[in-house]
Amino acid sequence: MLRLNITLVTEFILVGLPAAPWLQILLFFLFLVGYLLVVVENPAIMLTVWVTSSLHKPMYYFLSSMSFLEVWYVSVTVPKMLDGFLLQRWCISFTGCVTQLYFFISLACTECVLLAAMAYDRYVATCHPLRYSVIMTTGYCGQLVAFSYMSGFMVSVIKVYFISHVAFCGSNVMNHFFCDISPILKLACKDMSTAELVDFALAIAILVFPLITTVLSYIYIVSTILHISSIQGRKKAFSTCASHLTVVIIYYTAIVSFNSNKLISAVYASLTPVLNPFIYCLRNQEVKNAIKKTLRGG
Repeated sequence: MLRLNITLVTEFILVGLPAAPWLQILLFFLFLVGYLLVVVENPAIMLTVWVTSSLHKPMYYFLSSMSFLEVWYVSVTVPKMLDGFLLQRWCISFTGCVTQLYFFISLACTECVLLAAMAYDRYVATCHPLRYSVIMTTGYCGQLVAFSYMSGFMVSVIKVYFISHVAFCGSNVMNHFFCDISPILKLACKDMSTAELVDFALAIAILVFPLITTVLSYIYIVSTILHISSIQGRKKAFSTCASHLTVVIIYYTAIVSFNSNKLISAVYASLTPVLNPFIYCLRNQEVKNAIKKTLRGG
């Protein structure tokens, strides 16, 4: 009988990016600047929404929730990557890897559902403007945000449970910058079919269904906008959705990139949160004015 050399893995070695020291330092500063921007920009948006009464609207509640999520999303992966780039410490314990994987999946799934909730908000605002304040109450917005987090973290619990119970044979070298599903499963030697099946089924539930919700919302939004008689009216209606639609496109492009190239996936996972506050705020005069007022202390 063939016996597999199954070992108890206590740590993983992340390959990172084998490159010249100057490139490692360059990447360190690139990701450091990106990380600092995220942890400064997003709390500034949250504070602005909190202290500005004119922004106490569903759209900005969702934006504030997204900003909160982005800070934790990058904090799961970037600090360890910075340590690797600067000090070349690419080892991570099995427990640390599973923990990182759990929070990374949880926050990524939460963002997916939250983006769908934001699409529904734009659908109601565009297609049912007279009923908007009745439908999108503060309590209902809170329920949608809570559902986003609950579904994301519950899905992650199931995924990580099955992934962490696969058997590993020999090599503990992971070809990535951080612990992600595909690189971990590539190190498994058996009992991975169940983990892959569970991962696929839950990915359908947590990614495809919110995507369908988002797509359907925008189909109705575009149909409604096209029926607006004035060009100025159509531009105004579309401008309220353009920022969110841009973020959705970037997010799902990132999801596709995760299995294509490890450097591209690291950039998307770590640096695209830098873009989101700019996308939302630079196209929104109300938010820009509120931020300026908040920074002036007025």
